[in-house]
Amino acid sequence: MSKNTKTVLILLVIAALIAIVPLFARKGASFGGSDDAGSVMVEEVRGEEYEPWFTPVLEDLLGGELPGEVESLLFCIQTGIGVGIIAFFMGRLVERKKWMNKYKEEEQDKKENTDYAGD
Repeated sequence: MSKNTKTVLILLVIAALIAIVPLFARKGASFGGSDDAGSVMVEEVRGEEYEPWFTPVLEDLLGGELPGEVESLLFCIQTGIGVGIIAFFMGRLVERKKWMNKYKEEEQDKKENTDYAGD
């Protein structure tokens, strides 16, 4: 096994542990989202109930709250689109580097060929 493979495997195990250990370390704890925590904190500081400034667009169109599964689906789609965009641009950067290296090699070969032709 190469050094890089070992490193990747170790990092994957660490990432899995970071995700799993809190579930067992804090049994019975509620893992709420940041939206809930923020509104609770605003209520504590201001002493009055937090009222959102606006309602989500889809909730207005549908006349009620979206089911949790639909919210999760929309979030996953949004994440997939973001990852796709990032991967596209990272791929472009890698491909550009390959083309630049190839171009430099071709230029160096041309220079060497002209040096030999001059002898």
